[in-house]
Amino acid sequence: MELNENARVDTGQVDDRRGSGGGGGMGIPIPGGGGRGGIVGLIIAVLVALVGGGFGLNAMNGGGGAESGDNTSLTQKCSADDALKQLDCRNTLYVNSIQAYWRTALPERFGQQYQPSKTVFFSQGVNTGCGQADSGVGPFYCPADDLVYIDLTFYQTLADQLGAEGEFAQPYVLAHEYGHHVQDLLGTEAQMRRQQQRDPDSANALSVKLELQADCYAGAWAKNATGTADEQGQKIFKSITEQDIAQAIDTAEKIGDDAISKRANRPVNPEEFTHGSSEQRKQWFTKGYTTGDPKSCDTFGGSL
Repeated sequence: MELNENARVDTGQVDDRRGSGGGGGMGIPIPGGGGRGGIVGLIIAVLVALVGGGFGLNAMNGGGGAESGDNTSLTQKCSADDALKQLDCRNTLYVNSIQAYWRTALPERFGQQYQPSKTVFFSQGVNTGCGQADSGVGPFYCPADDLVYIDLTFYQTLADQLGAEGEFAQPYVLAHEYGHHVQDLLGTEAQMRRQQQRDPDSANALSVKLELQADCYAGAWAKNATGTADEQGQKIFKSITEQDIAQAIDTAEKIGDDAISKRANRPVNPEEFTHGSSEQRKQWFTKGYTTGDPKSCDTFGGSL
């Protein structure tokens, strides 16, 4: 993967709340260190991460007041010559690419205008429309305020404790969360929640379908990412390689419900899956990438 150093990093698409201290409440911390306790704690975190964890937060805490950040430092940093060496600037550019893709793809493929969503960078804790959260919940999308949330230290946890070390794991994570935003815009998430209420015995299976669709949407973005550009028409990516795609697939496999259970020495019970098996996550990301068409991502098969 090679980003274009001439592309403008649009920090207006993020809200930098790091250091604002919005934590507290019923957040789920990731335990430090390794061992069984750390991995079991990580299971709780990763089961919320990469899925639109705001749904879980909403159930735990109810709605909460949001806050606003200060992008001054981030904007200054991302305007410098070495901006692409900075983790937060690269992730901002990934967000720029993902939203540039959906601004075109959503009206073309679904006949609906795309409504942008900011990504909130936070540290330790944050107040959201879905309640209070801490870093332990991993990245999540909150449908109550239409925002994506991430503590960027999550990537280190992903690499150290789950072995997903590739750089392309990062845009995959963000593209998955924006997949949930697209589901929100299209009404898919709301339809799925209503179906869960009508058929609670299928709640987990429906959740899996929602997550796999977000994986597929991430794959569709990855296929088209090299065609995305900034507001001046500068391409955001110079190249994305098959090795990059392999890193995304590797990440998808490592966060499958079965893989996480096995890592924690817990029984693998497909009836308890909420995100999909490693094979399913790999399959649906690959389908999105192979077709490059988000319309191919019908994991529900007309069941909603």
